[in-house]
Amino acid sequence: MKMTVSPLDLTTRHEFRIARGGQKNWDHLVVTLEHDGRVGRGEVPATAYYGENAATARAALAAWEPLMPQDPWEGDAFERRAFAVLNGQRAAWCALDTALWDLRAQAAGVPLWRLLGLDAGAMPLSSFTLGLADWEETARKLDEAKAYPILKIKVGNADDLRTVERIRERSSQVLRVDANGGWTRDQAARLLPALAGLGVEFVEQPLPPEDLEGLLWLHRRSPLPLYVDEGCHLATDVAKLCDRASGLVVKLAKTGGPTEALRLVHAARAHGLSLMLGCMVESSLGITAAAHLGPLFDTLDLDGHWLLASDPFEGVGGGEGRLTLPVRPGLGVVPRPGG
Repeated sequence: MKMTVSPLDLTTRHEFRIARGGQKNWDHLVVTLEHDGRVGRGEVPATAYYGENAATARAALAAWEPLMPQDPWEGDAFERRAFAVLNGQRAAWCALDTALWDLRAQAAGVPLWRLLGLDAGAMPLSSFTLGLADWEETARKLDEAKAYPILKIKVGNADDLRTVERIRERSSQVLRVDANGGWTRDQAARLLPALAGLGVEFVEQPLPPEDLEGLLWLHRRSPLPLYVDEGCHLATDVAKLCDRASGLVVKLAKTGGPTEALRLVHAARAHGLSLMLGCMVESSLGITAAAHLGPLFDTLDLDGHWLLASDPFEGVGGGEGRLTLPVRPGLGVVPRPGG
């Protein structure tokens, strides 16, 4: 098993801003595993909010490299060895885990979704995200996104309600709202009824992730379903959240790849929770890896590749909110010419 790590520089068409700040350039990595004549790939969507960057990811991958399995099917044993050395840096582990699943499905001669026994025809529609911006820019983005049936609106400033009102005045699309933990309890309690009146479907992470008591208080009073994103990473998080939200947001960058994401799905369903599959700003390499799990979810927010100025990989197909899973074995992702 040979591992190679290479840089992946991504740029979005517009600055992507949320309640915690904004950026236009992302320093990701690609992990490539070569085994038995096959090549498996995974993306490292390192996120500063979680204490990760390209340098910390490279260090983690270097620590795990001597422990790599000789057989890609030895996932559990490899995980135990690796986490005994370093348990963290989930974005880096995501790339390794994804690349191993890519190799397994290639060896089986089927796409990953089929290896998992899933129904590619059961993919929900994906939302398309409008980042925080002034109204002039938001209006331009809204025009660009008119073909998408579902919009996710990033909020977290003093004009949140007016922004959603103006979007609703111009659009009949399904609206979802994501505060990224940017509201206080009082703000959320005041805004949620108004957003419900505007037909918003649900709200993601209204409060800071550490405010679990506030989330319980708000969940009991909210007229809208509340989903937890930043506050949910692993399957072990589900029990503490099951009475505080209607749903959870799963991202491979948080779980550390498909393996833990599958565990989280099973735990959440056992507690009767709804599930959304989300993403970071990622190329089609990362988005396609997540999309293979899409049929397990109620809702999708897999739009990171649609936000890019240029996507260096080709994988999941579709557009305008529809995602079509690859039929090639493995992830079905290939580099674009010149990418």
